[in-house]
Amino acid sequence: MSSTATSPELRPTAGTPTHAVATPGPRGRRRRHCMVVHAYYPLGETRVQREAEALLADGWDVDVLCLRAPGERQRETVDGVRVRRLPVRRHRGQGMGVQLLEYLAFAAVALVQVSLRQVWRHYDAVQVHNPPDLLVWCALVPKVLGVPVVLDVHDLTPELFASRATGRRARLLERLVGWQERLACRFADHVITVTRRWRRRLVARGVPPEDVTVTMNVADPRHFRRDDAAPVSTPASASADGAFHVVYHGTLTERYGVDVLLDAAARLRDDLPGLRVSILGDGDARPQLLAQADRLGLGGTVTFSAGMLPVQDVVAILRTADLGVVPNRRNRFTDEILPTKLLEYASLGIPVVASWTPALEADLDPGMVAFCTADDADELASRIRALHDDGPHRTALSQAAGDFARRHDWRAVGAAYTELIDALSRRRRTTAPHSEGEVVR
Repeated sequence: MSSTATSPELRPTAGTPTHAVATPGPRGRRRRHCMVVHAYYPLGETRVQREAEALLADGWDVDVLCLRAPGERQRETVDGVRVRRLPVRRHRGQGMGVQLLEYLAFAAVALVQVSLRQVWRHYDAVQVHNPPDLLVWCALVPKVLGVPVVLDVHDLTPELFASRATGRRARLLERLVGWQERLACRFADHVITVTRRWRRRLVARGVPPEDVTVTMNVADPRHFRRDDAAPVSTPASASADGAFHVVYHGTLTERYGVDVLLDAAARLRDDLPGLRVSILGDGDARPQLLAQADRLGLGGTVTFSAGMLPVQDVVAILRTADLGVVPNRRNRFTDEILPTKLLEYASLGIPVVASWTPALEADLDPGMVAFCTADDADELASRIRALHDDGPHRTALSQAAGDFARRHDWRAVGAAYTELIDALSRRRRTTAPHSEGEVVR
Protein backbone atom coordinates (compact mmCIF):
# COMPACT_ATOMS: atom_id res chain seq x y z
CA MET A 1 0.00 0.00 0.00
CA SER A 2 1.24 3.43 -0.84
CA SER A 3 0.02 6.65 0.70
CA THR A 4 -1.65 8.92 -1.83
CA ALA A 5 -2.44 12.01 0.18
CA THR A 6 -0.76 14.54 2.30
CA SER A 7 -2.61 13.77 5.51
CA PRO A 8 -1.72 16.62 7.84
CA GLU A 9 -3.28 16.73 11.25
CA LEU A 10 -6.92 17.26 10.32
CA ARG A 11 -8.22 19.18 13.32
CA PRO A 12 -11.27 21.23 12.36
CA THR A 13 -12.97 22.83 15.33
CA ALA A 14 -15.82 20.67 16.59
CA GLY A 15 -19.19 22.00 15.46
CA THR A 16 -17.73 24.27 12.80
CA PRO A 17 -18.45 23.29 9.18
CA THR A 18 -15.24 23.48 7.19
CA HIS A 19 -16.35 22.01 3.88
CA ALA A 20 -14.86 23.55 0.79
CA VAL A 21 -16.10 22.83 -2.69
CA ALA A 22 -14.26 19.79 -4.01
CA THR A 23 -11.52 20.40 -6.54
CA PRO A 24 -13.03 20.02 -10.03
CA GLY A 25 -12.26 16.81 -11.85
CA PRO A 26 -10.81 16.46 -15.33
CA ARG A 27 -12.20 18.95 -17.86
CA GLY A 28 -13.94 20.83 -15.07
CA ARG A 29 -16.55 18.14 -14.30
CA ARG A 30 -17.62 17.28 -10.76
CA ARG A 31 -15.45 14.68 -9.08
CA ARG A 32 -16.93 11.20 -8.93
CA HIS A 33 -16.75 8.79 -6.03
CA CYS A 34 -17.84 5.16 -5.90
CA MET A 35 -18.70 3.39 -2.65
CA VAL A 36 -19.16 -0.38 -2.36
CA VAL A 37 -20.80 -1.90 0.70
CA HIS A 38 -22.14 -5.35 1.53
CA ALA A 39 -25.26 -3.89 3.16
CA TYR A 40 -28.50 -2.22 2.22
CA TYR A 41 -28.70 1.48 1.43
CA PRO A 42 -29.94 3.64 3.02
CA LEU A 43 -31.43 1.21 5.60
CA GLY A 44 -28.11 -0.42 6.40
CA GLU A 45 -24.84 1.08 7.53
CA THR A 46 -25.55 4.65 8.64
CA ARG A 47 -21.82 5.37 8.34
CA VAL A 48 -22.04 4.88 4.57
CA GLN A 49 -24.98 7.27 4.31
CA ARG A 50 -23.22 9.93 6.40
CA GLU A 51 -20.05 9.76 4.31
CA ALA A 52 -21.89 9.67 0.97
CA GLU A 53 -23.98 12.70 1.87
CA ALA A 54 -20.93 14.56 3.20
CA LEU A 55 -19.17 14.10 -0.15
CA LEU A 56 -22.32 15.08 -2.04
CA ALA A 57 -22.55 18.30 -0.01
CA ASP A 58 -18.89 18.94 -0.80
CA GLY A 59 -19.52 18.94 -4.54
CA TRP A 60 -18.95 15.29 -5.48
CA ASP A 61 -21.11 12.93 -7.51
CA VAL A 62 -21.51 9.76 -5.43
CA ASP A 63 -22.48 6.25 -6.54
CA VAL A 64 -23.22 3.51 -3.98
CA LEU A 65 -23.19 -0.17 -4.96
CA CYS A 66 -24.95 -2.28 -2.34
CA LEU A 67 -27.19 -5.28 -1.62
CA ARG A 68 -30.74 -5.41 -2.92
CA ALA A 69 -33.59 -6.29 -0.54
CA PRO A 70 -36.88 -7.77 -1.77
CA GLY A 71 -39.07 -5.05 -3.22
CA GLU A 72 -36.26 -2.51 -3.60
CA ARG A 73 -35.59 -0.81 -6.91
CA GLN A 74 -32.45 -1.83 -8.78
CA ARG A 75 -31.52 1.79 -9.47
CA GLU A 76 -32.56 4.77 -7.43
CA THR A 77 -31.38 8.24 -6.44
CA VAL A 78 -31.64 8.72 -2.66
CA ASP A 79 -31.15 12.30 -1.46
CA GLY A 80 -28.86 12.94 -4.42
CA VAL A 81 -26.82 9.73 -4.06
CA ARG A 82 -27.00 7.37 -7.05
CA VAL A 83 -27.74 3.89 -5.69
CA ARG A 84 -27.18 0.72 -7.74
CA ARG A 85 -28.40 -2.39 -5.92
CA LEU A 86 -26.72 -5.62 -6.93
CA PRO A 87 -28.69 -8.89 -7.27
CA VAL A 88 -27.38 -10.44 -4.05
CA ARG A 89 -29.44 -10.89 -0.89
CA ARG A 90 -28.50 -11.44 2.74
CA HIS A 91 -28.91 -14.90 4.25
CA ARG A 92 -29.05 -14.19 7.97
CA GLY A 93 -28.50 -16.91 10.53
CA GLN A 94 -27.45 -19.65 8.08
CA GLY A 95 -23.88 -20.19 9.26
CA MET A 96 -20.43 -18.98 8.29
CA GLY A 97 -20.25 -21.16 5.17
CA VAL A 98 -23.33 -19.55 3.67
CA GLN A 99 -22.07 -16.13 4.69
CA LEU A 100 -18.73 -16.74 2.98
CA LEU A 101 -20.48 -17.78 -0.25
CA GLU A 102 -22.63 -14.65 -0.02
CA TYR A 103 -19.53 -12.49 0.41
CA LEU A 104 -17.85 -14.12 -2.58
CA ALA A 105 -20.95 -13.73 -4.76
CA PHE A 106 -21.31 -10.06 -3.88
CA ALA A 107 -17.59 -9.42 -4.43
CA ALA A 108 -17.75 -11.07 -7.87
CA VAL A 109 -20.75 -9.02 -8.99
CA ALA A 110 -19.21 -5.87 -7.54
CA LEU A 111 -15.95 -6.53 -9.42
CA VAL A 112 -17.82 -6.60 -12.73
CA GLN A 113 -19.92 -3.54 -11.89
CA VAL A 114 -17.05 -1.39 -10.62
CA SER A 115 -14.88 -2.33 -13.60
CA LEU A 116 -17.57 -1.41 -16.13
CA ARG A 117 -18.53 1.76 -14.30
CA GLN A 118 -14.93 2.91 -14.11
CA VAL A 119 -14.86 2.86 -17.91
CA TRP A 120 -17.92 5.07 -18.38
CA ARG A 121 -18.08 7.00 -15.08
CA HIS A 122 -14.33 7.68 -14.69
CA TYR A 123 -14.25 7.65 -10.89
CA ASP A 124 -11.75 9.85 -9.09
CA ALA A 125 -11.79 7.65 -5.97
CA VAL A 126 -13.26 4.30 -4.94
CA GLN A 127 -14.11 3.45 -1.33
CA VAL A 128 -14.88 -0.10 -0.21
CA HIS A 129 -16.50 -0.75 3.17
CA ASN A 130 -15.78 -3.91 5.13
CA PRO A 131 -16.73 -6.57 6.08
CA PRO A 132 -15.52 -8.47 4.17
CA ASP A 133 -12.04 -7.08 3.64
CA LEU A 134 -11.69 -9.14 0.45
CA LEU A 135 -14.34 -6.92 -1.15
CA VAL A 136 -11.62 -4.30 -1.75
CA TRP A 137 -10.42 -6.32 -4.77
CA CYS A 138 -13.58 -5.32 -6.64
CA ALA A 139 -11.66 -2.08 -7.26
CA LEU A 140 -8.92 -3.86 -9.23
CA VAL A 141 -9.57 -2.02 -12.52
CA PRO A 142 -9.69 1.47 -10.94
CA LYS A 143 -6.50 0.59 -9.03
CA VAL A 144 -4.70 -0.43 -12.24
CA LEU A 145 -5.86 2.81 -13.87
CA GLY A 146 -4.33 4.86 -11.05
CA VAL A 147 -7.51 5.68 -9.14
CA PRO A 148 -6.97 5.75 -5.35
CA VAL A 149 -8.70 2.93 -3.49
CA VAL A 150 -9.82 3.44 0.12
CA LEU A 151 -10.66 0.58 2.48
CA ASP A 152 -13.10 1.71 5.18
CA VAL A 153 -12.68 -0.69 8.12
CA HIS A 154 -15.95 -0.70 10.05
CA ASP A 155 -14.98 -3.87 11.94
CA LEU A 156 -11.70 -5.62 12.69
CA THR A 157 -12.59 -8.88 10.98
CA PRO A 158 -10.19 -11.22 12.83
CA GLU A 159 -11.81 -10.24 16.13
CA LEU A 160 -15.30 -10.21 14.61
CA PHE A 161 -15.13 -13.70 13.15
CA ALA A 162 -13.15 -15.21 16.01
CA SER A 163 -15.93 -14.05 18.36
CA ARG A 164 -18.36 -16.30 16.47
CA ALA A 165 -16.36 -19.50 16.88
CA THR A 166 -14.54 -21.33 19.67
CA GLY A 167 -11.52 -23.55 20.14
CA ARG A 168 -9.43 -24.77 17.25
CA ARG A 169 -11.91 -23.52 14.67
CA ALA A 170 -11.67 -19.99 16.07
CA ARG A 171 -7.86 -19.99 15.91
CA LEU A 172 -7.85 -21.23 12.31
CA LEU A 173 -10.52 -18.73 11.29
CA GLU A 174 -8.65 -15.88 12.92
CA ARG A 175 -5.45 -16.72 11.02
CA LEU A 176 -7.27 -16.94 7.68
CA VAL A 177 -9.24 -13.74 8.21
CA GLY A 178 -6.13 -11.95 9.49
CA TRP A 179 -4.26 -12.97 6.35
CA GLN A 180 -6.94 -11.52 4.04
CA GLU A 181 -7.11 -8.36 6.18
CA ARG A 182 -3.37 -7.77 5.72
CA LEU A 183 -3.60 -8.34 1.96
CA ALA A 184 -6.60 -6.03 1.67
CA CYS A 185 -4.82 -3.24 3.55
CA ARG A 186 -1.76 -3.62 1.31
CA PHE A 187 -3.94 -3.44 -1.79
CA ALA A 188 -5.67 -0.24 -0.67
CA ASP A 189 -4.03 3.14 -1.08
CA HIS A 190 -5.43 4.34 2.21
CA VAL A 191 -7.33 2.83 5.16
CA ILE A 192 -10.03 4.56 7.19
CA THR A 193 -11.22 3.15 10.50
CA VAL A 194 -13.53 4.19 13.30
CA THR A 195 -11.44 4.61 16.48
CA ARG A 196 -7.87 5.40 17.48
CA ARG A 197 -7.80 2.06 19.28
CA TRP A 198 -8.44 0.23 16.01
CA ARG A 199 -5.97 2.46 14.18
CA ARG A 200 -3.25 1.39 16.61
CA ARG A 201 -4.25 -2.25 16.11
CA LEU A 202 -3.96 -1.97 12.32
CA VAL A 203 -0.59 -0.22 12.60
CA ALA A 204 0.63 -3.02 14.91
CA ARG A 205 -0.38 -5.49 12.18
CA GLY A 206 1.82 -3.79 9.64
CA VAL A 207 -0.20 -0.98 8.05
CA PRO A 208 2.05 2.12 7.75
CA PRO A 209 0.87 4.79 10.22
CA GLU A 210 0.68 7.43 7.48
CA ASP A 211 -1.81 5.24 5.61
CA VAL A 212 -4.46 4.99 8.33
CA THR A 213 -6.93 7.74 9.21
CA VAL A 214 -9.68 7.78 11.86
CA THR A 215 -13.22 8.84 11.00
CA MET A 216 -15.36 8.35 14.09
CA ASN A 217 -18.91 7.01 13.89
CA VAL A 218 -20.38 10.11 15.47
CA ALA A 219 -23.99 11.00 14.77
CA ASP A 220 -25.06 13.31 11.97
CA PRO A 221 -26.51 16.43 13.63
CA ARG A 222 -28.93 16.93 10.75
CA HIS A 223 -30.87 14.00 12.21
CA PHE A 224 -29.51 13.30 15.70
CA ARG A 225 -29.72 16.75 17.24
CA ARG A 226 -30.75 17.52 20.79
CA ASP A 227 -33.70 19.83 21.24
CA ASP A 228 -32.31 22.12 23.92
CA ALA A 229 -35.70 23.74 24.32
CA ALA A 230 -37.26 20.46 25.49
CA PRO A 231 -37.90 20.06 29.21
CA VAL A 232 -35.42 17.99 31.21
CA SER A 233 -36.43 14.59 32.56
CA THR A 234 -38.62 14.49 35.67
CA PRO A 235 -38.29 11.79 38.33
CA ALA A 236 -41.38 10.00 37.00
CA SER A 237 -40.92 10.20 33.24
CA ALA A 238 -40.07 12.46 30.32
CA SER A 239 -42.50 10.78 27.93
CA ALA A 240 -45.63 12.57 26.89
CA ASP A 241 -47.84 9.53 27.57
CA GLY A 242 -46.57 9.04 31.14
CA ALA A 243 -44.74 5.81 30.34
CA PHE A 244 -41.08 5.20 31.13
CA HIS A 245 -39.72 4.56 27.66
CA VAL A 246 -36.58 2.44 27.18
CA VAL A 247 -35.12 2.03 23.67
CA TYR A 248 -32.63 -0.13 21.79
CA HIS A 249 -31.95 0.43 18.10
CA GLY A 250 -29.61 -1.33 15.71
CA THR A 251 -28.66 -4.85 14.69
CA LEU A 252 -30.41 -7.75 16.40
CA THR A 253 -27.72 -10.34 16.94
CA GLU A 254 -26.49 -12.44 19.86
CA ARG A 255 -23.39 -10.40 20.67
CA TYR A 256 -25.41 -7.24 21.22
CA GLY A 257 -27.36 -8.76 24.11
CA VAL A 258 -30.91 -7.73 23.26
CA ASP A 259 -32.11 -10.95 24.92
CA VAL A 260 -30.59 -9.67 28.18
CA LEU A 261 -32.72 -6.52 27.84
CA LEU A 262 -35.82 -8.68 27.40
CA ASP A 263 -34.98 -10.66 30.54
CA ALA A 264 -34.50 -7.39 32.42
CA ALA A 265 -37.88 -6.12 31.16
CA ALA A 266 -39.53 -9.27 32.46
CA ARG A 267 -38.04 -8.60 35.92
CA LEU A 268 -39.23 -4.98 35.87
CA ARG A 269 -42.71 -5.46 34.46
CA ASP A 270 -44.47 -5.70 37.82
CA ASP A 271 -42.30 -3.08 39.59
CA LEU A 272 -42.65 -0.50 36.82
CA PRO A 273 -46.16 -0.81 35.34
CA GLY A 274 -45.45 2.16 33.06
CA LEU A 275 -42.39 0.51 31.49
CA ARG A 276 -42.38 0.53 27.70
CA VAL A 277 -39.49 -0.98 25.72
CA SER A 278 -39.01 -0.31 21.99
CA ILE A 279 -36.62 -2.48 19.99
CA LEU A 280 -35.89 -0.99 16.58
CA GLY A 281 -33.92 -2.93 14.00
CA ASP A 282 -33.37 -6.27 12.34
CA GLY A 283 -30.85 -9.11 12.35
CA ASP A 284 -30.31 -12.84 12.56
CA ALA A 285 -31.51 -13.04 16.20
CA ARG A 286 -34.90 -11.50 15.44
CA PRO A 287 -36.92 -14.80 15.39
CA GLN A 288 -35.41 -15.93 18.71
CA LEU A 289 -36.05 -12.52 20.30
CA LEU A 290 -39.67 -12.48 19.18
CA ALA A 291 -40.13 -15.99 20.59
CA GLN A 292 -38.44 -14.98 23.85
CA ALA A 293 -40.69 -11.92 24.26
CA ASP A 294 -43.75 -14.10 23.65
CA ARG A 295 -42.53 -16.74 26.13
CA LEU A 296 -41.96 -14.09 28.80
CA GLY A 297 -45.38 -12.53 28.22
CA LEU A 298 -43.95 -9.15 27.24
CA GLY A 299 -46.56 -8.31 24.62
CA GLY A 300 -47.85 -5.36 26.62
CA THR A 301 -44.38 -4.08 27.49
CA VAL A 302 -42.07 -4.65 24.51
CA THR A 303 -42.64 -3.67 20.89
CA PHE A 304 -40.47 -4.53 17.91
CA SER A 305 -40.22 -2.53 14.71
CA ALA A 306 -41.09 -4.36 11.51
CA GLY A 307 -37.40 -4.18 10.49
CA MET A 308 -34.84 -1.50 9.81
CA LEU A 309 -36.42 1.95 9.77
CA PRO A 310 -35.48 5.14 7.92
CA VAL A 311 -33.31 7.37 10.08
CA GLN A 312 -36.02 10.00 10.44
CA ASP A 313 -38.43 7.39 11.84
CA VAL A 314 -35.80 6.12 14.28
CA VAL A 315 -35.09 9.63 15.52
CA ALA A 316 -38.79 10.38 15.97
CA ILE A 317 -39.10 7.37 18.29
CA LEU A 318 -35.84 8.06 20.10
CA ARG A 319 -37.02 11.58 20.92
CA THR A 320 -39.73 10.03 23.13
CA ALA A 321 -37.20 7.91 25.06
CA ASP A 322 -36.27 8.26 28.71
CA LEU A 323 -33.38 5.80 28.52
CA GLY A 324 -31.23 4.13 25.88
CA VAL A 325 -29.72 0.70 26.50
CA VAL A 326 -26.54 -0.79 25.00
CA PRO A 327 -26.51 -4.34 26.48
CA ASN A 328 -23.54 -5.78 24.54
CA ARG A 329 -22.03 -9.07 25.59
CA ARG A 330 -18.29 -9.03 26.10
CA ASN A 331 -15.86 -10.72 23.71
CA ARG A 332 -12.71 -9.70 21.85
CA PHE A 333 -14.80 -7.81 19.31
CA THR A 334 -17.25 -5.94 21.53
CA ASP A 335 -14.49 -5.04 23.99
CA GLU A 336 -12.97 -2.91 21.20
CA ILE A 337 -15.97 -1.11 19.73
CA LEU A 338 -17.54 2.29 20.38
CA PRO A 339 -21.19 1.58 19.47
CA THR A 340 -22.75 4.00 17.03
CA LYS A 341 -26.09 3.74 18.81
CA LEU A 342 -24.49 5.04 22.01
CA LEU A 343 -23.12 8.09 20.18
CA GLU A 344 -26.53 8.70 18.64
CA TYR A 345 -28.18 8.58 22.07
CA ALA A 346 -25.54 11.05 23.26
CA SER A 347 -26.32 13.45 20.41
CA LEU A 348 -30.00 13.43 21.39
CA GLY A 349 -29.15 13.83 25.08
CA ILE A 350 -30.71 10.47 26.00
CA PRO A 351 -29.36 8.95 29.25
CA VAL A 352 -27.67 5.58 28.61
CA VAL A 353 -27.17 2.31 30.45
CA ALA A 354 -24.42 0.24 28.82
CA SER A 355 -22.43 -2.92 29.48
CA TRP A 356 -18.99 -1.98 30.75
CA THR A 357 -16.12 -2.61 28.31
CA PRO A 358 -12.51 -1.35 28.24
CA ALA A 359 -13.22 0.69 25.11
CA LEU A 360 -16.17 2.53 26.65
CA GLU A 361 -14.25 3.32 29.82
CA ALA A 362 -11.30 4.61 27.78
CA ASP A 363 -13.16 6.58 25.11
CA LEU A 364 -16.16 8.08 26.92
CA ASP A 365 -16.28 10.90 29.43
CA PRO A 366 -16.65 9.93 33.10
CA GLY A 367 -20.25 10.21 34.22
CA MET A 368 -21.91 10.13 30.78
CA VAL A 369 -23.02 6.47 30.97
CA ALA A 370 -24.45 4.30 33.76
CA PHE A 371 -22.51 1.06 33.49
CA CYS A 372 -23.67 -2.46 34.32
CA THR A 373 -22.05 -5.88 34.05
CA ALA A 374 -22.46 -7.50 30.64
CA ASP A 375 -24.84 -10.47 30.37
CA ASP A 376 -26.41 -9.76 33.79
CA ALA A 377 -30.14 -9.17 33.47
CA ASP A 378 -30.58 -8.62 37.21
CA GLU A 379 -28.02 -5.81 37.27
CA LEU A 380 -29.41 -4.24 34.11
CA ALA A 381 -32.90 -4.29 35.62
CA SER A 382 -31.52 -2.72 38.80
CA ARG A 383 -29.87 0.12 36.80
CA ILE A 384 -33.08 0.81 34.87
CA ARG A 385 -35.13 0.84 38.06
CA ALA A 386 -32.68 3.19 39.81
CA LEU A 387 -32.70 5.63 36.89
CA HIS A 388 -36.49 5.50 36.69
CA ASP A 389 -36.58 6.69 40.30
CA ASP A 390 -33.76 9.26 40.01
CA GLY A 391 -34.62 12.07 37.62
CA PRO A 392 -31.62 14.23 38.62
CA HIS A 393 -29.24 11.38 37.76
CA ARG A 394 -30.89 10.98 34.37
CA THR A 395 -30.53 14.70 33.81
CA ALA A 396 -26.82 14.58 34.75
CA LEU A 397 -26.24 11.69 32.33
CA SER A 398 -28.09 13.60 29.61
CA GLN A 399 -26.03 16.74 30.13
CA ALA A 400 -22.72 14.84 30.13
CA ALA A 401 -23.75 13.01 26.94
CA GLY A 402 -24.65 16.30 25.28
CA ASP A 403 -21.28 17.80 26.20
CA PHE A 404 -19.50 14.82 24.64
CA ALA A 405 -21.61 15.05 21.48
CA ARG A 406 -20.87 18.75 21.06
CA ARG A 407 -17.11 18.08 21.16
CA HIS A 408 -17.36 15.16 18.71
CA ASP A 409 -19.54 16.62 16.00
CA TRP A 410 -20.06 15.09 12.54
CA ARG A 411 -19.79 18.48 10.87
CA ALA A 412 -16.12 18.57 11.88
CA VAL A 413 -15.49 14.84 11.40
CA GLY A 414 -17.24 14.87 8.02
CA ALA A 415 -15.24 17.88 6.87
CA ALA A 416 -11.99 16.11 7.73
CA TYR A 417 -13.22 13.02 5.86
CA THR A 418 -14.08 14.94 2.67
CA GLU A 419 -10.73 16.77 2.81
CA LEU A 420 -8.97 13.41 2.96
CA ILE A 421 -10.88 11.97 -0.02
CA ASP A 422 -10.27 15.13 -2.03
CA ALA A 423 -6.55 15.02 -1.21
CA LEU A 424 -6.35 11.36 -2.17
CA SER A 425 -7.99 12.05 -5.52
CA ARG A 426 -5.63 14.95 -6.29
CA ARG A 427 -2.31 13.57 -5.06
CA ARG A 428 -2.11 10.01 -6.15
CA ARG A 429 0.64 7.78 -4.87
CA THR A 430 2.52 10.39 -2.89
CA THR A 431 3.82 9.89 0.61
CA ALA A 432 3.42 12.40 3.39
CA PRO A 433 3.53 12.34 7.20
CA HIS A 434 0.42 11.75 9.27
CA SER A 435 -0.12 12.37 12.96
CA GLU A 436 -1.37 9.37 14.92
CA GLY A 437 -4.89 9.55 16.16
CA GLU A 438 -5.43 13.30 15.89
CA VAL A 439 -7.74 13.23 12.92
CA VAL A 440 -11.01 13.53 14.79
CA ARG A 441 -10.24 13.31 18.49
